[in-house]
Amino acid sequence: MALQRLVPAMEGGRLPGAPEPDRDRIVLHVDMDCFYAACERLREPELEGEPVVVGMGYEAGETVGAVATASYEARAYGVESAQAISTAVERLPRKATATEDPAVDPAEAGHYRPVDMDFYREVAADVKTILHDCADVVREVSIDEAYLDVTDRTAWGVAEGFARHVKDRIDREVGVTASVGVAPTMSAAKIASDHDKPDGLVVIEPGTVRSFLAPLPVDDLHGIGPVTAGALRDRGIETIGDLAAADEDWLVDAYGDRGRELLARARGEDDREVTPTGDPKSLSRESAFGDAVEDRERKREKVAALARAVADRARRKEALYRTVGIKAVAPPYDVQTRARSLSGPVDDPDLVEEIALDLLTEFDETPLRKVGVRVSNLSFAEHDQAKLDGYDGDGTSVDSGAPTVDPPAPSPPSFVQATLADFL
Repeated sequence: MALQRLVPAMEGGRLPGAPEPDRDRIVLHVDMDCFYAACERLREPELEGEPVVVGMGYEAGETVGAVATASYEARAYGVESAQAISTAVERLPRKATATEDPAVDPAEAGHYRPVDMDFYREVAADVKTILHDCADVVREVSIDEAYLDVTDRTAWGVAEGFARHVKDRIDREVGVTASVGVAPTMSAAKIASDHDKPDGLVVIEPGTVRSFLAPLPVDDLHGIGPVTAGALRDRGIETIGDLAAADEDWLVDAYGDRGRELLARARGEDDREVTPTGDPKSLSRESAFGDAVEDRERKREKVAALARAVADRARRKEALYRTVGIKAVAPPYDVQTRARSLSGPVDDPDLVEEIALDLLTEFDETPLRKVGVRVSNLSFAEHDQAKLDGYDGDGTSVDSGAPTVDPPAPSPPSFVQATLADFL
């Protein structure tokens, strides 16, 4: 893993490390490296270091398909995302073909796997659990990409270490790698995360954004695709620095408000705030053991601690929940989930722990590498209806002195097999 860092020169006589009049935001852009291929390696560790292509259409009888993700080893053969699968197979034959065709060198063949979105979402949920634990404000952009505003969690003097902590947790607890960009703006953070892939960490400190961007190709700027890049190059604009020096009137005439926005970003100006994409669907905490653990008490201690942490997080976010679940991961990455649904939304830490431990008994004899606890079916409405003291043990509401009507008889909580969607 490489680290690149650009530090501003002393400006206006201000000593290095002295407080700035206005505090600059600290934005992290976390981008998973070859995510689908990395997920396939989780459940097939023998694929580590091998060319891996994830896509559709390479199966017998299929004639149309495309590459979803290619590992860096596969990219060395010219295989790329969105490429026709027929082209990919020509450049990198399948291992299965190599075992049947003596004309194909097995050493020059790759492993092809079908897209398994349910599994990828499950792994992504593990990553996003860490991100939400490391930042109060997270904007999830896609299954493998997110922005974090960590201004209130760290400071510029130690932002590099904070970002490394996020990377290390993802690697240690999930087993996949991420590239992270750190910058005072969203657009610069994204460019930073792309700058030194894979497994990169690039820090652009305040006051250096424009100078960092200037020598980069113009199509590195977020929002500029191949067509726009070609048109800009026809005008002699090759780099982001060229774009920053371009005539604003021409850009606005050519691209409207978007032209003004691109000019601002090229100059390192981006006042967008990291905003969440809505209330979360669930809250969870997970923890990995160093090695697969068989000891029943160790597993129960871990789950009990996670249950308390999840319940505390839900209370801090003023969230009620109707479902409590656990996740148990056996080697190499066999994910099992269980959940219990309640008759109404509650805020009850003791109940979360009780249910989680009860669900865990199914895995008493199973070696586990990771466990997790999750509350879902969340509600964020006013809590006058269902606080901790708003429910008796049987699920009926407590009389608060106001006129009430008898509720329907509640059905008892029941065990359900949680779907992967419950853990997203």
